[in-house]
Amino acid sequence: MVILSFVLAAVGGYLLGSIPFGLVLTRAAGLGDIRDIGSGNIGATNVLRTGRRDIALATLLLDAGKAAIALLITRAIVGDGPYWTELGLVAGSAAFVGHCFPVWLGFKGGKGVATYFGVLFAGAWPLGLAAGVIWLAVATIFRMSSLAALSAAALTPALAMIAGFQWSEVIFTIVLAALIFWRHSANIARIRAGTEPKIGAAKDKPTEAVEATPAPVAPTPEPPTPADT
Repeated sequence: MVILSFVLAAVGGYLLGSIPFGLVLTRAAGLGDIRDIGSGNIGATNVLRTGRRDIALATLLLDAGKAAIALLITRAIVGDGPYWTELGLVAGSAAFVGHCFPVWLGFKGGKGVATYFGVLFAGAWPLGLAAGVIWLAVATIFRMSSLAALSAAALTPALAMIAGFQWSEVIFTIVLAALIFWRHSANIARIRAGTEPKIGAAKDKPTEAVEATPAPVAPTPEPPTPADT
């Protein structure tokens, strides 16, 4: 029965997390397929490149909310039963995996930063708050969203241990941190090379706009367009 409960929590969390809100919202707004714009990512960063801040904000909130909802619903169903903490964390973590590898999109999803913060705030809000402060501080100083996310993910497990959280919660933060780093492997390479774009830097342009721009007299080679942070 216990094993079945964990399986159901994981499957339910994954299916909820795999809903591609960025793709759904942009199509509903008549903006086309978000995967054909900018970096092709389904997250809020790429949605913002459509010029619709309201859609980007909605995507951000829904991507964070789906992990939080998966965790909270699971805990509500379990009540005060055994493995209350662990079942919620499994559901939230599965939602994170679902966002990064959605079955509906051939397992090609986002990088999971918003979903990561959603499950942190719902599962252990002090850790979520601390991670948010770290993200904001690093983003303000270095102007790199990816570096801010990586810093928050790397420091959260240490904070969980220092604060005396349960070992299941510490392990949960370590696993999510590892997944965040894996999803940001290309960003890490660009950070090391000094080519990672800063927050507010010029973003990608749709292919049509690029083709419509007359070529300059002395063209200057441009670096490859980076993916979403």
